[in-house]
Amino acid sequence: MRIGVAIPPDHSALPEQGNSVDALLDTAAELAEAGLSAVWFTQRFDHDAMMVAALTARAVPGIDVGTAVVPIPARHPIVLSSQAQTAQAAGHGRFTLGLGMSIGSFIEQTYGIAPGRRNRHLREYLTVLRELLENGTADLAGETLTARTSWPGRVPGARPRVPVLLAAAGPLALRAAAELADGALPIMSGPRTIAEYTVPTLTRHAEAAGRPAPRIAAIVSGVVTTDVDGARARAERNMAQHATLPAYRAALDREGVRNPADLVAIGAEELLAAQVRSYSEAGVTELVYSQTSLGSPADQRRTWRLLGELVRKT
Repeated sequence: MRIGVAIPPDHSALPEQGNSVDALLDTAAELAEAGLSAVWFTQRFDHDAMMVAALTARAVPGIDVGTAVVPIPARHPIVLSSQAQTAQAAGHGRFTLGLGMSIGSFIEQTYGIAPGRRNRHLREYLTVLRELLENGTADLAGETLTARTSWPGRVPGARPRVPVLLAAAGPLALRAAAELADGALPIMSGPRTIAEYTVPTLTRHAEAAGRPAPRIAAIVSGVVTTDVDGARARAERNMAQHATLPAYRAALDREGVRNPADLVAIGAEELLAAQVRSYSEAGVTELVYSQTSLGSPADQRRTWRLLGELVRKT
């Protein structure tokens, strides 16, 4: 079982003074030392996740890097392809591009981009991105997207071809992930949902399209701590909005979970290890742990050490 950690672990984890890029690289080095398989960088309004991933790939040997996730609407696929290939060349093949459509209302309020035909745009975007990453060229005048390259856009050294994972929970996104990407980053999806819905849906569409079995890197949350009540309260605050977003609400309902915080493993080492086993048995190929800072800094490091030990055991 491959296990990675998403950093920053929450939106307040970086120092307000000093150098945040240095802090991210130091954290990545600590994760590598703990034995984690990968470090995933979240895209926020401050650092650029793909640039930090490229820097980490050069500075920290022995750990894979990725993004979880880069919002699609804010970057044209030609630009994104250049950035992804650069990160892949920097890491000599250790980079994975995780991307997603993001929430329609968030994109409209933040970037002034109307949601429009989301599924059509997603499929056209992935079609162009895949062609760019494989061949370095694009020539599409679609319904929602135009992308044409005047000269080759291949980056020497960006091999193997950058793998693309799509943040997905609902049926349309999962189908796009299976047919046009290399797999999915399931969000707000518990083990039962993964086993009974996510894996069968991805497998069915991949087989119908003649594609390989997809990677399934589930985004999960957990922390080893004795402050269970405090960590639970922080998880509930962090995840409150997810309960009302339609795609996430549907995923939670499939799992039979009312409160998103019920998906978070909070407590002893055995509880977190049981969570890892349950997702492994459900059929995921890897896990991306977020919110490992729900407890104290010492709790977070205990969590990383445990996850590293689980990687070695599996």
